[in-house]
Amino acid sequence: MKPDPQRPSTWKPYKSGMCEGCWGGCCTLPLEASAYDLIRLGLTTEEEAAQSLKKLAKRLMKEGVVRQFQQSSGLFVIEQKYGRDCVFLGEDRLCTVYEKRPEVCRMFPRIGPRPGHCPAFKKTEVKNGAMR
Repeated sequence: MKPDPQRPSTWKPYKSGMCEGCWGGCCTLPLEASAYDLIRLGLTTEEEAAQSLKKLAKRLMKEGVVRQFQQSSGLFVIEQKYGRDCVFLGEDRLCTVYEKRPEVCRMFPRIGPRPGHCPAFKKTEVKNGAMR
């Protein structure tokens, strides 16, 4: 069975080197970012974040960067392209903000829907965004 990002039970145990040549299946999962992540990404300032996260969320939703704000946790759900890919995923399936990426991305696959596992799938096995 091939890995399916939406079905963690199909994921493979993570091994060093799996990211090399991968199509970025982890970048199709919903991305939750903190205010600190948004500051690091250059999407807001410390001052704006300190004033009101709710107002910040409204602005970022209007700009199409954030899909949802979870007030109880203070996390922002980043918008996805085509309803699937992270907005920061480039045409080459590599992260365009890798050095500034959110903490959850830095911690994957140690944390996530199935810790220690990954929806690894080689780019060569993907054609036009669809797995073969």
